Amino acid sequence: MSSRRSRSRQSGSSRITDDQIHDLVTKLQQILPEIRERRSDKVSAARVLQETCNYIRSLHREVDDISERLSELLATTDMAQATIIRNLLMQ
Repeated sequence: MSSRRSRSRQSGSSRITDDQIHDLVTKLQQILPEIRERRSDKVSAARVLQETCNYIRSLHREVDDISERLSELLATTDMAQATIIRNLLMQ
């Protein structure tokens, strides 16, 4: 065991345990489309974390794209329609 892990275990209960890390990685595997589609139980934690980062980036791009399209839509509609759309989005 590395000295860093030894120290973290000695430093108290505020640190996350190896079991908690394993549980969190397993939960990520279950929600990530890229890994879930592979149907393989043998995926490294590093791979799961990399895929998580990739997935979050793709979600950010998707949100940006939808926001841009919505802005374009609002810019081309009349004021009454834009107000209705904004009110619906705020609910």
